Amino acid sequence: MDNRPALSAEEKKREYRNGLIASCGCMALWGVLPVYWKALIPISSWVIIIYRILLVNVVAMLMARTRYSWREIFHPLFHNGRMALKFLAAGAVITLNWSTYIWAVNAGHIVQASIGYYIEPLMVCIFGIIFFKEKLTPFKLTAMCLAGLAVVILLIHFHQIPGISLGIALTFAVYSAIKKTVSQPPLISLVYETIFFAPAALGVIIWLEATGRGALGVGEPYQYGLLLLCGLVTVVPLSMFASAAQKVSMFALGLSEYISPTLSMILGVLVYREPTDRIQFLAIGIIWVGLVFFSWGEWRENK
Repeated sequence: MDNRPALSAEEKKREYRNGLIASCGCMALWGVLPVYWKALIPISSWVIIIYRILLVNVVAMLMARTRYSWREIFHPLFHNGRMALKFLAAGAVITLNWSTYIWAVNAGHIVQASIGYYIEPLMVCIFGIIFFKEKLTPFKLTAMCLAGLAVVILLIHFHQIPGISLGIALTFAVYSAIKKTVSQPPLISLVYETIFFAPAALGVIIWLEATGRGALGVGEPYQYGLLLLCGLVTVVPLSMFASAAQKVSMFALGLSEYISPTLSMILGVLVYREPTDRIQFLAIGIIWVGLVFFSWGEWRENK
């Protein structure tokens, strides 16, 4: 039972406003993250990924410890084997998502990664309908068909499956589906998702640095300092997202998600001069039309 006093109308407005600020701030941070990952070049994307796995676990554990006891953090994990397996799977899938994204950014594919994050909400919606029997509305169907059309256009244009875009969207959809079946606070969830891989990541980092193949042997000292912040760079916006999720509607939260890929795409096109053409922009335009249908449908359901 919730014993907290009821909020006044003014307090509810302030909570909602703070939630919107947190949500938009989180998405803006995610949107400009390519600048951070680009700043780490020439450190290998795979080295960055290994460091990120370890440091996300360390930062999440330290932040979780400020709110929970060690028993509260670890007791559920070690006394529920089924839940532990789910977090192991979630950790593996989100690590694949991170890996694809970081590699794509540093390999000059920010635009394709952004397309993946445009498709991702629609892919999550498909998973919800298939696995959780969520309602299929005409708006959602229209949005999914348009997203599918955009993928087909990209497939025909590039004469290959748009692996980066679909990989990012699919792995996050699988991650979301797994997360829907477990219930733990965000920081503790992050601890669980990375704790199985952190020891191996530490061992690999020690081996890489000892053999001169890691970050120390490649990057400048300031880049190594930046690399050590990657755990914080991951956990802070995620905490903002979790805070926003408690204060604003799902519609507002979902709509704000489009800030991130839009900012990333602007960076890719205008700052990093990635090659783009009319066909890619056509596909993006079709996805945006689908997102308009999707958002309109969500607004009608949640108003």
